[in-house]
Amino acid sequence: MIRVTRSAVIDAPLERVWDVLRDFNSHWAWHPAVGESRIENDEPADRVGCVRNFQLKDGNHIREQLLALSDSEHISTYCMLDATLPITRYVSTVQLKRVTDGERTFWHWQSTFDTPRGREKEFSDLVGRSVYEGGFEGLRSYLRRGARPTPAAATGAGQAMPAKAVIATRHGGPEVLEYRDVQAAAPGPGEVRIRQSAVGVNYIDVYVRTGLYPMIKPPDAIGVEAAGTVVDVGPGVAHLLPGDRVAYACPPPGAYATLRTLAADQVVVLPDDVDDETAAALMLKGMTAEFLLHRTHRVRPGHSVLVHAAAGGVGLLLCQWARALGAKVIGTVSSEDKARVARANGCEFPIVTQHYQFATEVKNLTGGRGADVIYDGLGREAAAENLEALAVAGHWVCFGQASGPHDGLPDLGSKSGTLSRPVLFHLTADRTVLNDMAQRTFAALRAGTIRVEIRHRYPLAAAADAHRDLEARRTIGAIVLIP
Repeated sequence: MIRVTRSAVIDAPLERVWDVLRDFNSHWAWHPAVGESRIENDEPADRVGCVRNFQLKDGNHIREQLLALSDSEHISTYCMLDATLPITRYVSTVQLKRVTDGERTFWHWQSTFDTPRGREKEFSDLVGRSVYEGGFEGLRSYLRRGARPTPAAATGAGQAMPAKAVIATRHGGPEVLEYRDVQAAAPGPGEVRIRQSAVGVNYIDVYVRTGLYPMIKPPDAIGVEAAGTVVDVGPGVAHLLPGDRVAYACPPPGAYATLRTLAADQVVVLPDDVDDETAAALMLKGMTAEFLLHRTHRVRPGHSVLVHAAAGGVGLLLCQWARALGAKVIGTVSSEDKARVARANGCEFPIVTQHYQFATEVKNLTGGRGADVIYDGLGREAAAENLEALAVAGHWVCFGQASGPHDGLPDLGSKSGTLSRPVLFHLTADRTVLNDMAQRTFAALRAGTIRVEIRHRYPLAAAADAHRDLEARRTIGAIVLIP
């Protein structure tokens, strides 16, 4: 039987450290070796007997059970049920004690376990250094995030706070949008309240405003994407702290606001090298490009890709990323100015058309074959041309419908083609997938694979003007509203 013991002093009061550690599922938020984790059967994360099921970032999978929890003694004991690592009979105990000055905490972590003969030192070092010492430093970093000066916006934390929001008073044109006084509720269990600094504008907001997507019952706020700073969090939120810079792209609508309360599991912490405006312009559109290119249809070198609205927010990212993947990128745009922008962003062959006529040119550019994949955000008016432009055994991906919904399914049998109608939010509802998509998007931005150029900024109160310009095709790339 191997015994491993490590101790450390954490520069935070015992109550603050214990508040984190007593949550048996908090380790994914602060431990550098732990990936996504969940408590099985939706049990509370502090209930004795609950089981956490998680991945390590090296790919290993572990299930552990909480055996004992004492709030008076500040002790937690747990055991390993299953693991892809060759460790058996693992039992571990965490105990906290108050350091004399009361502002620091002594943390004692120990375990016993068995390993295959000859590998004792290997796994003693793994547990002692990677798990325990890595965990100490991970929690220190996590708590330092929360040690930032409390934002001025946090005045009144725990109570409803006054805010401004853009409300769709009914379904209709941009004129139905009104800038109104609202209240941002205090966060409940699993929720976070965010002081928003930048709000993304997307075509889905138009669909919600008009009623094409029945996601609100007017009067109600619209918008699904924003970035800002955490004001406060509700019970059970482990991965966010007041002062964190964060962003999100998720339903329900309500992002067109100065202050907002929403589900914390759809909110991600921003890397230091991604500013708030970039995040608000990137989250929805960047993750859309990520799942279209890497999940819905895995683009490979040599593929012929047709991107509609190639100078739009999603279109530019699709062109940049597809070109980096080695694809031949063809795009449709509505003007010569947009063609120049698309060409500068990876679209080798922009087709200028205002009347949804492009199939002949696509075929000419592909030697008569057509496009291997079509990324279609246009909808009804482009349907016949899309079918004509599609290669045999090609993939038509319809992820939007700016010209209206399709009247019916096209005759894909004439091309042995496939049709997809993917929705980003179905994928990101799984937090593991959300985190993976967000991190890949941030990494692509960091590597220069994709770029975000914000050409259009409007005051939040002028959201109706942003919608008018978007629908009239007067915009290029990303649009953000500034609260």
